[in-house]
Amino acid sequence: MEVNDVALGLEGKKQIVKEVADVASGALSAVIAEYRGMSVEQLTDLRVKARNGGVYLRVVRNTLAKRAVENTEFACLNDAFVGQVICAFSLEEPGAAARLVRDFAKDCQQLVTTAIAVGGTLHSAEQLDSVAKLPTKDEAISQLMSVMNGPVTKLARTLNEFPSRITRVIDAVRAQKEAA
Repeated sequence: MEVNDVALGLEGKKQIVKEVADVASGALSAVIAEYRGMSVEQLTDLRVKARNGGVYLRVVRNTLAKRAVENTEFACLNDAFVGQVICAFSLEEPGAAARLVRDFAKDCQQLVTTAIAVGGTLHSAEQLDSVAKLPTKDEAISQLMSVMNGPVTKLARTLNEFPSRITRVIDAVRAQKEAA
């Protein structure tokens, strides 16, 4: 439920703070970006892409955002809430919010990353590409399986090599006896 941020009462502000705090407490990473100059259509497009990508996206007043992340691992973002900023929280994959902002900013220069937080650590905007390149869950499982498969494959080759060597030695002895 979107609440108009212009003339909020105390209850509306509490509701927004609670909603953002709930999301932040379960999020894997967060990206803060300035959106000054973006059109309504661009913001709507960004929101649609966020929903499809498992990213919670919200424009929140800076004072409310600071209160919302106060007791979460994203408290390190407090100094980043300056100007017109939009908060993107990755709910399913650590790099989802960073990928969303990075990819959208390629076509929309008004969207400028100001800060990133992963695991309670604040990162600069220059780290956006690094965070965006974090593997998805499926990619991470695939990489782990290939790493785990390596020693097993090597063991199987080694065990298979022993009978092959014996066969070659016996064949060499046979050939030697035939030649003699």
